[in-house]
Amino acid sequence: MKKSNVAVGIICTLNITLLVYAATAKLLDYDNFQFGLTESPFIAPFANILAWAVPATEYLIVALLVIPATRSAGLYASFGLMSIFTIYIAAMLLSGSDIPCSCGGVLEEMSWSTHIIFNCFFIVNSAWGIYLQRKKRRTPAYLPALTKPLH
Repeated sequence: MKKSNVAVGIICTLNITLLVYAATAKLLDYDNFQFGLTESPFIAPFANILAWAVPATEYLIVALLVIPATRSAGLYASFGLMSIFTIYIAAMLLSGSDIPCSCGGVLEEMSWSTHIIFNCFFIVNSAWGIYLQRKKRRTPAYLPALTKPLH
């Protein structure tokens, strides 16, 4: 197995672990998660929809990452979702809001600043996976046209 395949596997496993944990924690403490969303100045009007949509999206991305044929789409989706979460956290920091994180589980215990660093790790992680997947597709294992003389 090539090193890049192993690296992509590790990257996907890290993302899967995070997303399964986060989605499950949100659903296990659904009332607290939903309440936290209603307290946010930016997303309160959408709290009821987001309370289901966020964990569902996280599980959907997990499915994309697990299936080899959709792994690239899963990496892009993971990159996008973590970027959106990071932008939201930055907006919370800039607004001066002192609303606790409603991410669920131990992630809730992080400060907003720590959360940005944590999310940036997963953004870079996904970007690296995307790069490796794209690089793998551009490197054909066998080029029959180049092995035969042209006549």
